[in-house]
Amino acid sequence: MADTSIGTAAQLRDPDYTPPLAKAVPLGIQHVLAMFVSNVTPAIIIAGAAGFGFGSDAGAQGFPDMTYLIQMSMLFAGTATLFQTIGFGPVGARLPIVQGTSFAFIPIMIPLVAGKGIEALPALFGGVVIGGLFHTLIATFIGKIRFALPPLVTGLVVTMIGLALVKVGIEYAAGGVPAKAADLPEYGSLLNWSAALVVIFVTLALKFYAKGMLAVSAVVIGIFVGYFYAMAMGMVTLESITTSWSRAAAVSFPIPFKYGFEMSFAAIVGFCLMAFVSAVETVGDVSGITKGGAGREATEKEITGATYADGLGTAVAGVFGGFPNTSFSQNVGLIAMTGVMSRHVVTIGAIFLIICGLVPKVGAVIRTIPIEVLGGGVIVMFGMVVAAGISMLSDVNWNRRNMVIFAIALSVGLGLQLDPQAVQYLPETVRILMTSGLLPAAVIAIVLNLILPEELAGEATEEVSGGMAGNGTFGARDASQR
Repeated sequence: MADTSIGTAAQLRDPDYTPPLAKAVPLGIQHVLAMFVSNVTPAIIIAGAAGFGFGSDAGAQGFPDMTYLIQMSMLFAGTATLFQTIGFGPVGARLPIVQGTSFAFIPIMIPLVAGKGIEALPALFGGVVIGGLFHTLIATFIGKIRFALPPLVTGLVVTMIGLALVKVGIEYAAGGVPAKAADLPEYGSLLNWSAALVVIFVTLALKFYAKGMLAVSAVVIGIFVGYFYAMAMGMVTLESITTSWSRAAAVSFPIPFKYGFEMSFAAIVGFCLMAFVSAVETVGDVSGITKGGAGREATEKEITGATYADGLGTAVAGVFGGFPNTSFSQNVGLIAMTGVMSRHVVTIGAIFLIICGLVPKVGAVIRTIPIEVLGGGVIVMFGMVVAAGISMLSDVNWNRRNMVIFAIALSVGLGLQLDPQAVQYLPETVRILMTSGLLPAAVIAIVLNLILPEELAGEATEEVSGGMAGNGTFGARDASQR
């Protein structure tokens, strides 16, 4: 419920209203807490997949590259958020939109970097930059492509993103990918799982039994509690924390093209195609903010400006070693919860993120979180991505046509994720795109949705439905047999 001591009802619905600073600052920090873990997690996952994160030889040097990626995640989430809240020219919705590193691109990035170390990063960030510029271009015609991405397509894609990521959560909770690859006996041990389960149970308890900010920040609090549990169990020592802290610089600035820049066809195609999905997600978040915070529909100018900021934020991040940015849906819910629509509140949160991104010691502390503890939080977060996709699919009219589209897209996409060797003889570029599972599923769903007729005869699915065609089929057959 909105706190009327912050302002009148009309002021709270006004994006341009600035609450008193003593209340605006805590509200801004709330937005950062709600998205903090989700924002830095992709950097940790990509560093681990590439081989210079947890469990790698880079540990002797304190994971400097992973620390830098974490640092850039915070810095450019804050920068992209300022693009949205303050804006310039056509860029920015001038709404309280919080930007952060997108989960959607992780299934695309992992095959690009898998086991290749920092040598994979020039092509990766080349794709981020080009994909961001393409995302900016999408803003000019975003209203015209929304018809091609109905809930059937967007729900399928979001579900596929979650399904592609849940394996990462389980591997982290069990001890990490390097421990699994080395066949270490502690992988999957009760100690490892206990740390992850502490995080999961604390998160669930806060989500279901707490209210307000405690519920919104459940994941970050769960990881905080799990961190102390890991310290008590000897999984992380005070010495390792202080060493990590002392090795990190007090202040450090981003370096343009720190890892170089390389044009990779697979990376460019992957990031450009995912930009469509990210753009539609942003449109949904803008609509959610204006409805939940101001009780109105989003204007075309706000939607276009938000998409411009999405793309430009991604392109700028890629130049300095940051990952694709998108609007964060959890912060949309926070605005509805607090009832405070002020964009200046979110600007304060963005400034806090930028400060954190300029202080490597923050990233140095984050990297000391045991992989098993992070795994507990990741299991919850990625599970929620799957749940969000299923929720979007609940809006679909599940007639036989849509069931067939969903069935084919899901079978091909998920099947390629589970067995990437099935396409091992394809050219490397095509193989990387196919084994993500996400892109083939999205393309199949979009194309079939556009070309298949609206109505599909009932008998067309009978022979493959195994008696589960639904939509009253059983009842109709039963009636005909009476």
